[in-house]
Order: sequence, then structure tokens, then C-alpha cells
Amino acid sequence: MKQHGFTLIEVMISLFIGGLILGGVMFTFISMKVTTKDTMTIGELQESGRLAINIMQRDIEQIGFWGTFYDDSFTAANTTVSATTTGDCSEGDNNGSFPDLTSSSNFRTIYAKTTRSKDNLNCINDGIIPADNKETDILQLKFLQGDPQYDAVAGTNTTSDKINYFIAEQEQASFVTGKHTPTNINATIWPYSHHVYYISEQTYVVNNKEIKVPALIRKRLVNGKMTSETIMEGVENMRFLFGLDTDNDGRVDIYKSLPSTPPLEGEKTITATDWENRRGILTVQLFLLIRALQPDPGIKIKNKTYILGEGSGKRELTFDDNYRRTVFTTTIRLSNVGGNLWKI
Repeated sequence: MKQHGFTLIEVMISLFIGGLILGGVMFTFISMKVTTKDTMTIGELQESGRLAINIMQRDIEQIGFWGTFYDDSFTAANTTVSATTTGDCSEGDNNGSFPDLTSSSNFRTIYAKTTRSKDNLNCINDGIIPADNKETDILQLKFLQGDPQYDAVAGTNTTSDKINYFIAEQEQASFVTGKHTPTNINATIWPYSHHVYYISEQTYVVNNKEIKVPALIRKRLVNGKMTSETIMEGVENMRFLFGLDTDNDGRVDIYKSLPSTPPLEGEKTITATDWENRRGILTVQLFLLIRALQPDPGIKIKNKTYILGEGSGKRELTFDDNYRRTVFTTTIRLSNVGGNLWKI
């Protein structure tokens, strides 16, 4: 019985066709793998930027609301302060956690600065030093949050020990710590917060290799101390512009930036007087530069420029590396600033 096999030519043709098919499968696999990795990185950037902006926006929107306290400033005549802070974040006159009633300057409830050093506000010692000798911003906020903790009519008082509160009594205010029961049944009690946002650098171990990651950090007043917590990894730079009402008509007339070093020609910068004016700042434009946590060897970014801000006060950052980046921006309205919306 005769047996027939494949000839050498047939085998070679089969191997050639099989190689083509295998090559196509491998090309498709590699393409899908690269596409999946790019999609995951872009999704990571989008999620990091969105969450960071949402968290900061919730805090910024609270500026200007002081419950049922209707005066325009905190003075020795209308305010008492019994709360204290250890390791307070403060810079300049009347800019600590609580009002300085001996100061002739108004209490600053919102304040920001540019920096390229690790030490700031007498409480930060781990700030990031931005690449290429560029600056980043720091934001300081003091505000009320949550619901009232005292209701004389309902007979409820949910204040607790070791928490800072603000007691509002129309024309009288008190900053206190711990459980309190006001003598005025018309008073309201609110949890009081002092937050500071800045950029730091953290070290993680991935696959037995240390990587350094920029991160958005928040210092928060807790139990009489400023404590640090990580808000979002991958935030590499932060920039603010402030919309000011200069003629008291309740509308933004001009946007001012923080002073740059060295100063930029034509730059309109915010002043100490602007910070002290409780009714002056109506909006905050927030710009965040978000960076992937790990480099991508498959890309090489040459002279890629990212712009934070606009006009003469914009900040330009240029990179030549393997990291993917994107800029997020939003404008936040301070709804409780301007006309005294709470006055009756």
C-alpha cells in the first residue's frame, strides 16, 4: 500500500502561511495590549483629575458662609476665641486657624501663594520642588461645613469633644473646641474647618522598585492640630486665578493671579487687601496638571508644553520624558460671597 506525505514545497508553503497568520495574531495582540494600556492610563488621568477637582470644589464653595452670623468681620467686639491650635498653618497678619482679635487686619478666610520650596505657612515641610525651576500654588481655606449641631427648639445638641465649632448668634461669634450648649436659644453651632492644599512627593514600591509620585496633600485641623492626608496621587502642579468684584456690584470685574517669581510683564496680581475683603473674591479658577503614576517606555514626549492659567499670568510647563499628562480646569463660584445672602 502506497503512503503519500507532504512535499518539501508544501511544507514550506504551510509554514509560510502559518507564519503570516501567527504574525497577524501577534500584531493584533500587541496592538490591543498597547491600546488597553493607553486607555487605562488615560482613564487613570481622567479619574484622578475629576476626583481632585470635586474634593477641592466642595471646600472652596463653602467660603463665605458663617451660619447666622451676619457681621462683615471678626473683631474683639463681636467675637470670642477659646480654641487653640498646635503647629498652626499661618503666614502674614491674621491668617491662622482662628481670628487674631488684636490685629487691625481682617481675618483671611481664603489665601493662596506660589512656591518652589518645601517649607511653607510654618506647617508644611514636605512640599514638592517643581521641575524646571517652576512654581506651584498652595491654597488655604477656613469655612463651616455640615449641618447645624444644635437645635434649641428640638432640644438636640450633637456637638462632641475635641472638635472645633463655630457658634453663630447674628452679631456675635465664637470659635470653640468641644461640646457646647449656648445660652442663646437662637444660636446655631457648626463644625469649623481649616484646610490647606499643596503638592508633595511620595515614594511607593512597585514590583520591588521604588517610584516617586507627586500627590495632592491636604492639611486639616483635627483635635487642635494640623494633620496631613493624601487626597490624590498624580497631581503634579496646581494654579489659581481669582475673580474679584472691584466696584461692589456683585459681578467679577477682573481676574488676578498670584505673584510670580520673577514677576511677569503685565501680570495682574492679588494683594493683601484683596485677601482681607470678605466680599471681594467671587470666583476661583482652578488648574491642575495631572501626571501618570508610571512612565510609558513606548512614548517620548519632546518639548511638550502645558499651560496653567491664561493671559499674562499663565504658567507654562515643558517636559521631555515618558510620562503622560493632562490639564484639568474649572471655575468655582463662591455663592456665599458678595451680597450678604444670609442677612434678614
